[in-house]
Amino acid sequence: MTDPTKGRPGNQPERRLPARRPPSEPVPSRPVERFTAPRQVRSIGGLTAERAAKIVRQSGDARWVAFLGVAIVALFVILYYFYELGVPIIKTTPRLQAEENAQQVTSIERGYNLYEANCARCHGDNGQGGIGPVLNDQSKLFAHLNEQYIHNVLTVGGRYVCGNSKSLMPVWADTNGGPLNYLQIADIIAFIRAPSTQDFVKHDPQLNEPVIGPDGKVETFKGWVDPSFKPEPSATPFPDCWSGTAGGGGTQAPAASLGPDAVHLALTAQNIAYDPLTLTAPAAKAFAIDFDMKDAGVGGHDADILDSTGKKIVDNPVVSDPGTATYVIPALPAGTYKYQCSVHPSVPNMNGTLTVK
Repeated sequence: MTDPTKGRPGNQPERRLPARRPPSEPVPSRPVERFTAPRQVRSIGGLTAERAAKIVRQSGDARWVAFLGVAIVALFVILYYFYELGVPIIKTTPRLQAEENAQQVTSIERGYNLYEANCARCHGDNGQGGIGPVLNDQSKLFAHLNEQYIHNVLTVGGRYVCGNSKSLMPVWADTNGGPLNYLQIADIIAFIRAPSTQDFVKHDPQLNEPVIGPDGKVETFKGWVDPSFKPEPSATPFPDCWSGTAGGGGTQAPAASLGPDAVHLALTAQNIAYDPLTLTAPAAKAFAIDFDMKDAGVGGHDADILDSTGKKIVDNPVVSDPGTATYVIPALPAGTYKYQCSVHPSVPNMNGTLTVK
């Protein structure tokens, strides 16, 4: 049988409704949370107001913990930055620079013991010279005794100085057969170049403990280099090759004629000391200093004349080997002068007083 309404405009097929259940059959109940709550909530059977409030509080606490963690890390990074590089406002020392300074002090203090054990017998306990030349002369330390020069001398020996193969200076570096390794060489150089403005602690060579003096205090020493020293503009620097002027050679003192009645003053240099330490000469008359140099292997001696301001007015030649020389001194006005060894100017006994009257 055909449907009489089929094909007519506006007529739709009949839609079937779900079958109705009998009133006696109960409909199973389903909680709303099963269809609306997240899975983790559905698994616990519901979300109460108390639990929701607790979750909110826990979430807020977690955010504060995260914020504090980020703040602590940022503060640590800032503080560590200034710890490493220093605080510009208060001019603190950067950590790396402080560590470098501490290592330099340690090197100088080790170098002191190495110098005393190996070098002092020739160059003197305080670098004043002896068998070997003076080392604590500020004019030499200013440029001549630089780190590279000292390193070369310690590495290859005295032949580095002007090619003198007969030099008494031995080889010290173990790379050339000497007894000292590269670190010990560096320590000796650090000691020779140590500043005179700083105190350093003496350490026992065996125990490496600070040396306690008779007064119960730790013994200290100072370096030799005066950081404020600057040579006179007219001063002649020590050349790269310098070992003194041989036996009275070189330029003589300013020319002066000596009459038969001229005064001759006797001056001896021995054990790196003048004898006597005071001389007297007549004013307005040329006089002579009969100089007797008796030290060998100390770099030589001379007796330059300085005025009251310390300016050199008579530059006498150095006598390097034991021997004699006559220094002719031109007429000087009355006053007090000083005669000084240009090779050992910092040694007290190589500075004498000349009274002209």
